[in-house]
Amino acid sequence: MIVRSVGRTLKLLGLFAGAGWELLVRRPVTRQQRAEWLHRFCARAMRRMGIAVAVNGAFPERGAVISNHMGYLDIVTFAALHPCVFVSKAEIRSWPVLGWMTTMSGTIYVERGRGGSAARASGQMREAAEAGLPVVFFPEGTTTNGRDLLRFHSGVLLEAIASGEPVTAACVRYTLGSNNEPGTSVEDDVAYWGDVTLLRHIVRFLSLREIGVAVRFAEQPIRFAAGLGDRKAIAAEARAAVCGLREGRCSEMDARSGQKATTL
Repeated sequence: MIVRSVGRTLKLLGLFAGAGWELLVRRPVTRQQRAEWLHRFCARAMRRMGIAVAVNGAFPERGAVISNHMGYLDIVTFAALHPCVFVSKAEIRSWPVLGWMTTMSGTIYVERGRGGSAARASGQMREAAEAGLPVVFFPEGTTTNGRDLLRFHSGVLLEAIASGEPVTAACVRYTLGSNNEPGTSVEDDVAYWGDVTLLRHIVRFLSLREIGVAVRFAEQPIRFAAGLGDRKAIAAEARAAVCGLREGRCSEMDARSGQKATTL
């Protein structure tokens, strides 16, 4: 396990060195150029790590893409598939390596708990749309082990809808080969959630074998029935759209309280 982790770490360091040199030489300025830089970097990283990607449906050429969120690999996966811009919590800026990568790629940061943060991000989302770039974000607001979906937050979602751009649901799912160590699981070793430190998780993740990721996109953008004034209903509709792409079923949520109503 240690040998494999060290070997992959060296590969990643080489990739980061190459990506950093490309930034210094090409100096991407526009969102399009930065998104393309991240796309190339993530596509190379997925290939070097031997992560198999299967896609069902088409990555939208513009508008918002909303998905479940299981960890940093979600960001790498979506960026590897298509040049795009991410909306993310501001804390990611301080993450080692990943924070640098997301910042340099033009990520739109939202500060949780600060009033008007989502509204301030809306201008940058419009800029991304004008540049012809899809915007990807995760309405759960945090990562999970993938067994269920949390309540969706409506702040950034409302801004995306108000912009007039389409909102398309997506879902990511991971698998592991049977030749990993006993006790290894997607929930604990691929998904990054809970109290595990980032460095410890990455070391463990790099030792895994036969990682697979399946991404499924909805055939059509979401047709919201609720008006913009009904934040909770809009969030519930968005969550239902992502739930519909999952292989497993999701727990039901009370649209008024945002709490689980019935476990299916």
